[in-house]
Amino acid sequence: MNIVLLGPPGVGKGTVAAILSSKYRIPHISTGNMLREAVTKGTALGREAKGFMDAGRLVPDELVTKMVKERVAQPDCKGGFILDGYPRTSAQAKALQEFAAIDAVLDFKAPFKTIVERISGRRTCRKCSSVYHIKYNPPKKDGTCDRCSGELYQRSDEKPGIITERLRVYGEQNKPLIDYYRNEGILSEIDASFHITEIGKIVKQCDEALVKSR
Repeated sequence: MNIVLLGPPGVGKGTVAAILSSKYRIPHISTGNMLREAVTKGTALGREAKGFMDAGRLVPDELVTKMVKERVAQPDCKGGFILDGYPRTSAQAKALQEFAAIDAVLDFKAPFKTIVERISGRRTCRKCSSVYHIKYNPPKKDGTCDRCSGELYQRSDEKPGIITERLRVYGEQNKPLIDYYRNEGILSEIDASFHITEIGKIVKQCDEALVKSR
């Protein structure tokens, strides 16, 4: 099956995608990771993308679409794939449909309050980049990394005000994309408000949605 995952930051798409990838034996394709890998490997598309990334600009739709098209043409995608981070717009969705038929779209939902709590509670080590959460995964010593004793800090884009704005922008920008897939009849909403310890409840919803779409 060819699956697309949608949802704002902090809803756990990456965690669920890894479980589904292992369960259904299809690759999880994160466009963010794919871009970084292409840049690291120095591929033609990676070199082109690097120019935009180094300049602090968004990589154009056309270039990201080329990368996705190239990736899903690989042998390991013959049995299907899970796309995470693409498409982001209805224009990208239409471009994707030209070279890959999407069977199911899973739209992860969680209350703003829950997402803000999840993201704003993160703390990152300045030395080794280990990530903690002040409520769900706190360090043994407040403000200090368990691994290397480095200082823990809160990233600027993980502060409540910034997160709220990011969620607002996400909601505005993704409404046409959600509407597009809803009209296609392949969109399923997933309640992602459960804590990580109850990840099975989210996976179960995904399984049920995928069975229906077959």
